[in-house]
Amino acid sequence: MTAHDTAAYETAVARYFEAWNAESADDVAKAVAAAWTEDGTYTDPLADVSGHAALAAVIAGAHEQFPGFTFRLTEGSVDGHHHIARFGWELVSVADGSAPVAGFDVIALADDGRIRTVHGFLDRVPTD
Repeated sequence: MTAHDTAAYETAVARYFEAWNAESADDVAKAVAAAWTEDGTYTDPLADVSGHAALAAVIAGAHEQFPGFTFRLTEGSVDGHHHIARFGWELVSVADGSAPVAGFDVIALADDGRIRTVHGFLDRVPTD
């Protein structure tokens, strides 16, 4: 991976969304393994976890809290350099297109292109 490997950043973020949008427990587990290193971490205001099982559990919790929603990249592209990328996202209702949750993530990639760390920030959350 070069210092400014745009394709690697975009691929990593696509895998990240595949994990967050996987529907079955088996699909989540496979997608997490494809997206993160074995000791990969995820930290945001609501979670601080490490390892595939814990990552899958956080994703399952999001699905339970927001059934019928999907994560997507917000307008703009993935921006990255030196194994680090950033991007905006939102959680969108499949039924009506509303997006009650939005945020911004910064990821660090391992040499194999998988995610080593995620630092997430919540920009918009439901008030009720």
